[in-house]
Amino acid sequence: MTEPVLSVRNLRVEFVTRRSTLRAIDGVSFDIAKGEVLGVVGESGAGKSVTGLAVIGLIDRPGRIAGGEIFLSGMRIDNLPPEELRRIRGKRIGMIFQDPLTSLNPLYRIGDQLVETIKTHLNLSETAARKRAIDLLAEVGIPAPEKRIDAYPHEFSGGMRQRVVIALAICAEPELIIADEPTTALDVSVQAQIISLIKRLGRDHGTAVMLVTHDMGVIAETSDRVAVMYSGRIAEIGPVQDVIQNPLHPYAKGLMGAIPTLAGDADRLVQIPGSMPRLSAIPQGCAFNPRCDFAFDRCRVERPEPMRQGSRAVACHLYGAAATETAA
Repeated sequence: MTEPVLSVRNLRVEFVTRRSTLRAIDGVSFDIAKGEVLGVVGESGAGKSVTGLAVIGLIDRPGRIAGGEIFLSGMRIDNLPPEELRRIRGKRIGMIFQDPLTSLNPLYRIGDQLVETIKTHLNLSETAARKRAIDLLAEVGIPAPEKRIDAYPHEFSGGMRQRVVIALAICAEPELIIADEPTTALDVSVQAQIISLIKRLGRDHGTAVMLVTHDMGVIAETSDRVAVMYSGRIAEIGPVQDVIQNPLHPYAKGLMGAIPTLAGDADRLVQIPGSMPRLSAIPQGCAFNPRCDFAFDRCRVERPEPMRQGSRAVACHLYGAAATETAA
């Protein structure tokens, strides 16, 4: 079995406040293989984006990685000095943010930003770097790249700006790309084009992709596997079709049941009662137990650990040895 591009083991991220220490990520573990797209989905506040930021070392104070290990192609990176991690972040790990304007400097031409990034991470001359920048713009679908390379960010539409950000992310041929809500601010037709582009990255370049989103349609169309997060933990992880068509965790069932179908045979969509708990008020035991119709005594006192269920892992006392217990 080949070594995964990204391996996260028992990751914990905390935010220290004057009153207490809040744990935003609590024991998250997953792998992403070469050329694989892992979708990470969940409600706002589930910890999706924080997980991605932890991988690339962009957790701002008062946040900190409090435990666990992060490996990139077998090399541990969570304990590297900031300067060394910065070099890895641009060359071996690419990042696509939700708002492309946060990644692009409005005062510089697109070409200048691409060329600077390419020259920082690759040993190329100015001419060679500019040619590579034009080739990258063409690859991500920018029309007339020889002319558009000298335009400023405000001269591009939202979808075109996101394509430029993707070109920036892949300019040094990274092993891993973390895409944080890359289609949220775009209309549906442009979303489909960006999704197709991200899928092609994995297929043509062998790039591993961690796709963070709350949109199950994007996950279904793009991902090979999906991790469903809730309150800083992974509730269920497995092949995307298995999780979508037959979810195991009660929270995953609620998420999938809330997706409307073209058949429209249901009178009402499934609704999950309540809301995601605040970091300062995470319940004892399973964090989902106050909202779960299947919760029993053990759920309220003991935190479930991920258990293998065929091709999946699910953190729920209804499965494994716990399934023999009688629900109260």
